[in-house]
Amino acid sequence: MDLHISLADRDLAGQIYRQIRAAILDGRLRPGQALPSSRELHRRLEVSRNTVATAYERLTGEGFLVTRAGAGTYVSAAVGESAGERRPTGRALRPRPQWEQEPEPPDLSAHGARFDLRPGIVDARLFPYQTWRRVVAAELRPSAVGTAAHGDPMGLPELRAAIARHVGVARGVRTDADHVVVTTGIQQALDLVTRVLVGPGDVVAIEEPGYHMARRLFASLGAQVVPVPVDAHGLVVSALPRTARMVYVTPSHQSPLGLAMSLTRRMELLAFAQETGAAVIEDDYDSEFRYTGRPIEALHSLDQAGLVLYLSSFSKIMLPTLRMGFLIVPPSLRRAVRAAKHLADWHTALPNQGALARFIEEGALARHVRTARREYQVRRDLVLSALDGPLAPWLEPIPAVAGLHISAYARRGSREDLLAVAERARERDVAVWTMAAHAATPGPRPGLMLGFGAIRTDQVEEALDRLSCVIRAWLPEG
Repeated sequence: MDLHISLADRDLAGQIYRQIRAAILDGRLRPGQALPSSRELHRRLEVSRNTVATAYERLTGEGFLVTRAGAGTYVSAAVGESAGERRPTGRALRPRPQWEQEPEPPDLSAHGARFDLRPGIVDARLFPYQTWRRVVAAELRPSAVGTAAHGDPMGLPELRAAIARHVGVARGVRTDADHVVVTTGIQQALDLVTRVLVGPGDVVAIEEPGYHMARRLFASLGAQVVPVPVDAHGLVVSALPRTARMVYVTPSHQSPLGLAMSLTRRMELLAFAQETGAAVIEDDYDSEFRYTGRPIEALHSLDQAGLVLYLSSFSKIMLPTLRMGFLIVPPSLRRAVRAAKHLADWHTALPNQGALARFIEEGALARHVRTARREYQVRRDLVLSALDGPLAPWLEPIPAVAGLHISAYARRGSREDLLAVAERARERDVAVWTMAAHAATPGPRPGLMLGFGAIRTDQVEEALDRLSCVIRAWLPEG
């Protein structure tokens, strides 16, 4: 084994003894594990063999090591497996109070549930793996990698140009490559924007209910997060605090309700931003999957003052495991966001950026979105049919024309009742989420989020039948 020992000038044998003893006591060296021979260790440490032998003899005499004739030196079994469980006696380091309150990252697996109705999860079976393997392989040739130097923090120019064209065609967003920043998903985009715009104690307004991961991120960076109610027309602009430094919204497909912000509210929000100087963060997270009605114009397209930052992700239209997203910034923030991205991680992985640029330019992304949208629409229709039929006495669907889930208010029952329904559904092999995690206050109505991205089409009806049985048992029809 490669045993790390660092030495100063004095008491070499004692230093070797103490470092090996410490490694045994804290569990880095386990009972029965072989140590380097004294001949090998003296060459590696550039000390005399006698120095190593002295340390080994002392450790053997104290019972930490055993020597087997012709086989070598080993950690003694007498040390016991519990050695590594000892705790330091010094004062432990503590994080800032915010991180004491932050919950552990959730296990996002379905825990083996056969029927997966969780929202926001795509069907990985629909992804064109063969095409993706080809474009990735093309980026991993020496001619493509080049000098293997670091790239521009904002991203590969060819990918930024491809993204600008993509959002221009798909969402009507007017931008160019100079204002596109390639990120590791939406969460990093939010992190960069907040670091650039928001100081400790600054007010950040967020929809209520709203995207809980954004709310927690803003709070972790020291912002004062203020929840603002949402009604049938979207964010209630009149309820925004005038001191807001930043307003985070999901106007095209509100998270988690799924409704779209009306044009009137969009114009009110832009007017608010102009009056107060607040930045508006538009999260357009899955608007490519639109099933009915005319496309809803992005808030960014209505902005004439450069106050809207537009961000989106490829997690919903490709695969979340690729961790690819982007941010469109106004000219006034370009330099600061570029610097923040450089400090955060230098740049997003270059081979994946090059592959995504090829994927978009070849038309593979557009073809995949069309194929996936057709499949998701079939599943969505099955969910709507159940909400209009067997589930109607208990759940009131919220109108939505895009996305990978349908949210529904509970016609009766409390937030705790809905959490119990989700738990009982899991016992019936159905994974489903409530809207509780998206609410910062007890005010918003309880409800369920019925995802149709991950589940197979031929499983949707049985999954909803099982869920219906659970709801009937837990929430009797009144």
